[in-house]
Amino acid sequence: MTVLAARGIRKSYGGREVVAGLDLVLARGECYGLLGPNGAGKTTTLRMLLGLTHPDAGTIDLLGHPVPQAAREGRIRVGVVPQVDNLDPDFTVRENLVVYGRYFGLREREMEARIPKLLEFATLESRATSRIQELSGGMKRRLVLARALVNDPELIFLDEPTTGLDPQARHQMWERLRLLLRQGKTILLTTHFMDEAERLCDRLMIIDHGRSLAEGTPAALIAAHIEPEVVEVYGEGVEAWFAAHGRPLSERAEIHGETAFCYLRDPAPMVENLRGFPHLRFLHRRANLEDLFLKLTGREMRE
Repeated sequence: MTVLAARGIRKSYGGREVVAGLDLVLARGECYGLLGPNGAGKTTTLRMLLGLTHPDAGTIDLLGHPVPQAAREGRIRVGVVPQVDNLDPDFTVRENLVVYGRYFGLREREMEARIPKLLEFATLESRATSRIQELSGGMKRRLVLARALVNDPELIFLDEPTTGLDPQARHQMWERLRLLLRQGKTILLTTHFMDEAERLCDRLMIIDHGRSLAEGTPAALIAAHIEPEVVEVYGEGVEAWFAAHGRPLSERAEIHGETAFCYLRDPAPMVENLRGFPHLRFLHRRANLEDLFLKLTGREMRE
């Protein structure tokens, strides 16, 4: 069953097209990733899907409701985890959940039944009466996620949910998101962490300049666009080695800063070659989603 469908959506600001005819369809129970560099159009796309920004063209169906015409009706069954924590510092953990539940018209009896389960989901049972200032970054993000579940949503929008978290907190957040998927929830995820997208997403789309560059499962996209093996080489003299050996031995190769990236199908000849250059260091690994992302969007810094 389709939970969210967008066809040919477009948006321009000041004569510049920010979203240029995107199509996406989310099926119930899947995690769908929307990836792209800064300025690619991700935030504008999310705002259009939620009915917060009106598209210049295209159609959007959110849980059976046309957007933006009936966006409010659709959003009643949606949870949103924003990129920046917007918890109310004047309230306790519990009070933040209660107040948010009132926005959805939930009665006190309903909230009393739901709050213990939400606190347990966020592992914040012992923090119910704590002020927001007393929470760690990981606790705040788990609370924001729990708050997004107050209305028992069918679809959850997650905008970079683990930004700023340490590795332990990120893994804990991933566990919570997998639990939601096992419960049949549908997730639309934006993230700058390629390992996060590769771990969580059933399908994803990479966009840049408001256009889709590729869509599919992480494994299929990597197989279709990237050589299976990567050797990263760095150290003094890497430029000379790259010109004489790295590029000729690679199917595709590039050098950025002090690191050479060599993409191959058979890494054995290159690994053997590098043994003759003890002053160089290298890492041999399988190709991943970050390699695909950088190939399609480039390595230049975005502001």
